[in-house]
Amino acid sequence: MRVPRQLSGEDLRKALAILGYEKTRQTGSHVRVTTHTRGEHHVTVPDHKVLPLGTLKAILRDVARYFECTAEEIVSRLFG
Repeated sequence: MRVPRQLSGEDLRKALAILGYEKTRQTGSHVRVTTHTRGEHHVTVPDHKVLPLGTLKAILRDVARYFECTAEEIVSRLFG
C-alpha cells in the first residue's frame, strides 16, 4: 500500500491513535505522542498542514521498528 500524500500532522496523530498513541505534550509546532503498548514509545509529529513525504516515512519506520513489523504493515493498519 502506498503512503498517503497530503497528510497533515493532525491526520497522522489521529491515525496513530489506532495503535494506542496519545498526545502527551506540545512545544511550538511539534507534538509528542506516546504509547504504553508493550512498554513506552514516543514519537514527535510536526503539526504541519502537509507533512513532507520523507518526514512521514521516517515516523512510520520508527513506529514499525517499535512494533517489530514493516512500514508497509503499519501503513495498511493505519490507512487501509
